[in-house]
Order: sequence, then C-alpha cells, then structure tokens
Amino acid sequence: MNNNQSVWRTPLAALGLALGASLILSAAIASLSIYKARSVDSTLSVTGSARTSVVSDQAKWTMSISRQVPVSNLRYGYDQLSSDLSKVNEFFAAHKIAPADLVVSPVSLDEVYDYRPGSENREKEYNLRQTITLSSKDVTGIAAIAKDASSLARGGVIFQTQGLEYTYSKLPELRVSLLSDAIKDAKARAAKLAEPSGQKVGVLKSASLGVVQVMAPNSVDVSDYGQYDTSNVNKEVMVTVRASFAVR
Repeated sequence: MNNNQSVWRTPLAALGLALGASLILSAAIASLSIYKARSVDSTLSVTGSARTSVVSDQAKWTMSISRQVPVSNLRYGYDQLSSDLSKVNEFFAAHKIAPADLVVSPVSLDEVYDYRPGSENREKEYNLRQTITLSSKDVTGIAAIAKDASSLARGGVIFQTQGLEYTYSKLPELRVSLLSDAIKDAKARAAKLAEPSGQKVGVLKSASLGVVQVMAPNSVDVSDYGQYDTSNVNKEVMVTVRASFAVR
C-alpha cells in the first residue's frame, strides 16, 4: 500500500515543482520588464520660437525707362531713350550717385500687338525699354531718392520703378543666434507641459530647425515654407525649432 502511494506522489511532486518554477520565472521576467520600462526616459517634443527686430542694411532699386515708337521711327526712339538715360544720370548725380554705381542693361525691343479692328493695316509699333539697377548700403538715402523720382516724369522721361527691395545681409549669423533662444523657449514650454504630471524635463534629445520668417514689423502672417519681406526697411526675423527633451 505504501509503495503505491510513493509511486503516485513522485510524479505529482515533480509536476508541482515544474509549475512553481515556471511561475517564479514568469514573475522574474515581468519584474525585469517593468524595471526596464521605468528606467528608460520618456521624451516630450515641443516647438519653440524666437524673434528679433532688425533694420535692413542693403537696398536694391530696379527701374526702367521706355519709349514706344512706330517701326519707321526706331532710330528716333533709340535717340530719345539715350536722352532719357542722360537725364536719369543727371538726376542721380544731383543726389550724389555716380553713373558707375548704376547698372544699365542693353535696350530691349518688343513688338506692341494691336488687336483692334483694322490693326493689320496699321504700322507696327515697338516698345524700347532699358532697365537700370542701383544697389546701395545707404538704405535711408535710397528710400529718399526714390520718393523724388517723380521729377523725372515731369521732365518728360517715361520712368517706372519696377522694384525697391530692402534686405538684411547678416541673416545667416542671426539665424544661428536665434536658434539658441528658440531651444530655450522650447525647453520652457516643455517644462510647463510636464509640470502637472510631476515630471521633470531633462537633456535635449534632438532638435530640427524650421523655416525662417522675415516679416514686416508686428506681423503674424507666417508661411509653412518661410517668407522674406523686402518691402519694409524695418523687419522682424523669427525662427522656429522642433525639440525633443527627456522627461522622467
């Protein structure tokens, strides 16, 4: 009788030992996984920004003079355009701008198309145009001269401003300095987001620079692709950064 009981007890005991060992191993693995999960810092990604005001230090003024003449008077048109250019040089000389500072393009010749009835019987006309460009670091001076350009029209010159652009030459250096401020702003925002949960913001894990916005003063008009306002002497430069911080 005792022999039969020992025969049954041995397999049961072995099975119990195996089940017990399995439970202990599973618990150990689960505990290790929880420990690893808690030991790895989570990350928090936020966007930071920084902006500053700048004053343009370069100006580019693009203008043109033109004459429209019939094909039979092309030579007269060229003579008139040459006379107009002389008046333009005199105008700039009066404002202490030397002819050497002006970039004058060759004369372009474009046919003027007439779609009115009977135009096929009229003499062809051409538009003669000459582009003049002035670049200067005297931004204030160029802006003042541009306002006085109407005097050329009063002198019979067909004068047109095609563009007056103001730019800031130190934008690459400024972008680098603003990047540091933008990361500080991002970290401050991350700290505010983590504060309610009792978490602390740690080291910077990664950062990517966004587009640069060069805007008119007090503007909120931004573009996903960045923008560069050239119409204002005074500007605001803003950079954004996407930063990820460790939190624990």
